[in-house]
Amino acid sequence: MDVAAGDGDGGTAGDGNGTFWDPSQCTGTPYCPPRCPRFIDKYGDGLVIRPYAPDDWEPLNEMYRDYAIEHRSMGIPPIGDKHREEWLSALVERGRNFVAVGDGRVVGHITYTPRDDPEPELAVFVHQDSHNRGIGTELCRHAIADAAESGHEALLLYVAKENRRAIHVYLGLGFEVVASESTDTKMRLVLDQSVMAETRTTPEPDENPHVGEVEN
Repeated sequence: MDVAAGDGDGGTAGDGNGTFWDPSQCTGTPYCPPRCPRFIDKYGDGLVIRPYAPDDWEPLNEMYRDYAIEHRSMGIPPIGDKHREEWLSALVERGRNFVAVGDGRVVGHITYTPRDDPEPELAVFVHQDSHNRGIGTELCRHAIADAAESGHEALLLYVAKENRRAIHVYLGLGFEVVASESTDTKMRLVLDQSVMAETRTTPEPDENPHVGEVEN
């Protein structure tokens, strides 16, 4: 699906709650998720990217309710409350989902589904008001890191042939175009050790032996 191209430039930013942090200075711990949830967009604004939780249902549904028709791709997200909610319920039930939260609302969503498939299908969506901030690309990195950590063999995705911008972003993330009978472009990313190393931003336990120790 469409992604917002471009990465965050780093720097110090707020999370909307008066707290400021610079994730580029975070050393991480062995207990951190595969990729740090803190993200600075290319304008210096702070967001959090984290796994979907039940309380995210209504904010995420609201994001899709306000999703502009012209930004839909290949018929999704569906139009109409009933169809949209059935579609979203299936993603939540069967897939592994992450949300991007900024300014107190959900502005992006990524899923790979089904979660128990060795090669699940990836789809990412960013609200039109938050395009061109690097959010879609960062969401992809989170899903890639999580899928690799969970032991999946590869990720698949389909993207409209005319969406060259999205294809360019996916190629930059390591996806390759593969043969398909679909009229859309099919892409695949093998989740090998190199992918895990590139997407994981926290050190392995033996790289930070003092984690957990307390100085008095």
